Amino acid sequence: MTNPNDPARIDQNQSGHLLRNLVLFGRMLRSSGLPVTPTQMLDVVEALKYIHLRRREDFKNTLRTILVNRVEHLALFDRAFDLFWRPHQQNEVLVLELGSLHQNDDQKTEVEKLTNAGSQTEPPAPESPEPLLEPVYTYSAREVLRHKDFADLTPDELAEVKRLMKKMEWQLERRRTRRRVPAGQGAYLDLRRTFRRNLRHGGIPLKLTWRERKFKRRPLVVICDISGSMERYARVLLQFIYTISNGLDKVEAFAFSTRLTRITRQLRQKEIDVALDQVVALCQDWGGGTRIGDALKTFNYRWSRRVLTQGAIVLIISDGWDRGDIDRLKTEMERLQLNAQRLIWLNPLLGSASYEPLTRGIQAALPYIDDFLPVHNLVSLEQLGHLLEQLGERKPVRFRRVFS
Repeated sequence: MTNPNDPARIDQNQSGHLLRNLVLFGRMLRSSGLPVTPTQMLDVVEALKYIHLRRREDFKNTLRTILVNRVEHLALFDRAFDLFWRPHQQNEVLVLELGSLHQNDDQKTEVEKLTNAGSQTEPPAPESPEPLLEPVYTYSAREVLRHKDFADLTPDELAEVKRLMKKMEWQLERRRTRRRVPAGQGAYLDLRRTFRRNLRHGGIPLKLTWRERKFKRRPLVVICDISGSMERYARVLLQFIYTISNGLDKVEAFAFSTRLTRITRQLRQKEIDVALDQVVALCQDWGGGTRIGDALKTFNYRWSRRVLTQGAIVLIISDGWDRGDIDRLKTEMERLQLNAQRLIWLNPLLGSASYEPLTRGIQAALPYIDDFLPVHNLVSLEQLGHLLEQLGERKPVRFRRVFS
């Protein structure tokens, strides 16, 4: 029978939150004279992922390995561990008022006794306790939020996700253009500037000038599904499109359900809420059916010559549910892949471990997709950013589960 206050169960009930007690234990060690730092506490949180928390000795040895740096502190740590992690009553809440440990000089507390027992020399002056509790909570909450599916977010979590999205920096791969620009050292000799610079020497080319190829960021085209099957993700993903539209120079954005609508101008608004409201008002087919083939045909015939220039990258965001003509979808996907530098399909359902490409829309589109990736949480967006920045160095990601 397991102890209800064993470290393996402290994070599973309200009487002992594991992270909270770890922070209090670290502050107790600092008050006892052990130089415990915030970095060490974060290392402890990370290390606990790789041990069996129901084994008390493994838990104790992990903390001892990370938090103890000197041999003379081992006995002090062992006594502090036994004092802090001792069994308690089932309904008892372990709360240490560390600020009151040194208020009474006449009465020695348990921590002061441990300090005297652990070292015969004069103990070091206790350092001012640092607010370890809040950084650990922030780290933990943010990590959970980064991995949480967009469809499961609460209103407060959605607001936090929007704030984190605004902080993301997007950089697209640079392409080499045909134009050449002056450079200190380059592969091409600039004859005109060389002759002009050496006129003072009688035309003798004593100093050479050079030119090199100019590099520019690739344009980005985003085509987002706003049909009924994507309703759980549509508004969050439009927030993502808004972020990259305002973070990059050349971004064209489109939304589709039963027809295609250009929303580039609306997403250039300064206020995100105003921009999204204008997009919803403009897209009269919001939350309707899905005709991917018809939408892509409109894009290929009306917009591709305008926006698919200079090696543009195309992002299609959709779950693949399609009620239109499948043969048309195949034809338009093939045409779009030929015109785009890289065709990336982002599917929010791909984040599920049990996902299989069974819908006829996805099965028709897969042969023409260069990269098939999830877009269900913040981690997937971060991984997409790394891919866009290093497209030339990374091979296409076909259908396989490479993200968790």
